[in-house]
Amino acid sequence: MTATTVDERAAVASRVSVPRGYRFELVKLVSQWRIRLLVLACWIAPALFVAAVSRQSTLPSDTLFGRWMHATGWAGPLVMLGFAGTWALPLLTSVVAGDVFASEDRLGTWRHLLVAVRSPRRIFVAKALASLTVILLLVAGLACSSTAGGVVAVGDQPLVGLDGHLLAPGDAAGKVLLAWVCVLAPTLALAGIGLLGSVALGRSPMGLLLPALVALAMQVAQMLPLPVAVRLALPSYAFIAWNGLFTSPTQPGPLLIGIVVSLVWAVLATALAYLLFLRRDFTNLTYDGSGRRAITTGLLPLAGLVALTVTVVAAATPSVGSGIQQDKVQRSVATAFAHLYRLQTEQLHRPAVTEAQLRTTAACNKGGGQRAAEGPGNDWRCVVSWHLPGVQVTGQAVYQLDVTADGRFVADGDGPKEVNGYFLVRTPAGDAPNPLWQFDGNVELISTP
Repeated sequence: MTATTVDERAAVASRVSVPRGYRFELVKLVSQWRIRLLVLACWIAPALFVAAVSRQSTLPSDTLFGRWMHATGWAGPLVMLGFAGTWALPLLTSVVAGDVFASEDRLGTWRHLLVAVRSPRRIFVAKALASLTVILLLVAGLACSSTAGGVVAVGDQPLVGLDGHLLAPGDAAGKVLLAWVCVLAPTLALAGIGLLGSVALGRSPMGLLLPALVALAMQVAQMLPLPVAVRLALPSYAFIAWNGLFTSPTQPGPLLIGIVVSLVWAVLATALAYLLFLRRDFTNLTYDGSGRRAITTGLLPLAGLVALTVTVVAAATPSVGSGIQQDKVQRSVATAFAHLYRLQTEQLHRPAVTEAQLRTTAACNKGGGQRAAEGPGNDWRCVVSWHLPGVQVTGQAVYQLDVTADGRFVADGDGPKEVNGYFLVRTPAGDAPNPLWQFDGNVELISTP
């Protein structure tokens, strides 16, 4: 009788496979009202937001690609991507991955689940896969909805890149899709941290908030003038490194490093959550998280990973300090000005000119030449010089630059007003500000030969 009972139990346990457990956990997740609301919001709200903002007279020009939302529908999903990386994705991973294990603690259903599945390993895999599926569904909704809203509201026009060159609609579509795919890596890192917090902290609200708090801390770190090696060694840099896709040539170095670092974080955090889950005592009905074990098994390995990645990145990349040097800023400003000058020439119906003919250069200093010309700051000043065929006089324009710690800069025209002042030009999408008045750019933090 005992042998028969054991065989029957083994047969029942063998039938509860990972796919069945995954389907069960997925149904449990999508049956929650807050998950359903999040799915609806991610698939509807971005389209409405992008379409509405694109029709406004005032654009979010302080947001990357925000100043181009009138001109092309491909700017909208990039504006949404910047917002998602800062706020939406950390919060979504908190709600989904940060609660997938803690919900069983709050409801007191662990014993029922263990009796049904009889394998903590399969329970962990099923829950992790179910939360990953929901997160991917939410990210896909943000990307598809914002793209649809932008293209329908504005149209499928070329997109101006971060160095001023025009991307054809097909090229812009591919770059936008690739940018959204790339941010999946840091999203997975936050999801792994969410799983770790949900397992280690039990029903404590800190488990639910852990991905958002970690993301906020890393965002604050990205705003500080930290060495470039430290900046690249944090998964949060992958949320902004997609900027390098929109230059010509592209800047893949920081993006690839960010993706690799993020995936390493995702694997380590998930593995730590798995080990903690297998070592848990499910017979203790008053379990409320293992704070000491969370520090020794969770926090310390992640801190060690930060130290290791900083060391590896510092040894593998030639850049030192902030990565923002005078020659890089000058090269980026000159390149963007040359591309946008050609765009302005076309919009004003003047004779076409090439970058080679313009021979554009830039001379930049910081703090009026009283400070070392390196590092972020809003006190950069650049004098751009160019030449026109058949004209002996060299043209010059002055720009005030605000360079952020992540390498992005905003150039504000400071004369002459005929070149970089504010005036409207007629474009296929309607009247738009002079493209040389204000423009965004990007300084690659990693030195290139």
